[in-house]
Amino acid sequence: MASRTSSMQEDTRFRVLRLLEERPDMTQREIAEALGISLGGVNYCMRALIEKGLVKIHNFQNSNNKMGYVYLLTPSGIAEKTALTTLFLKRKLQEYELLKREIEALKKDVEQMGLNKRGGQR
Repeated sequence: MASRTSSMQEDTRFRVLRLLEERPDMTQREIAEALGISLGGVNYCMRALIEKGLVKIHNFQNSNNKMGYVYLLTPSGIAEKTALTTLFLKRKLQEYELLKREIEALKKDVEQMGLNKRGGQR
């Protein structure tokens, strides 16, 4: 279970870093909506990224308004995103191969059931 949790956290970090690289002005609420995770989950992830020095918060307006902030990837953040991209891609390719094999097995099962039905066997 720890491995699955770790993979999910890596995926979340990867997706958050990817979104922030594309749109550093996204709010945490927008990130949560885009990723389909809770606002609290995004906040937890963002705090960890900031604590690790992977993301910096920049206030581009002198305002208490949260909309006045941007999240910038640091050089370490960019390196982390690159490493996470590689892990994410490797994991997704493995999942794809497993799904492909499972689909092929299911197709054979369906074909076999169809042949058994036509032959009057069950």
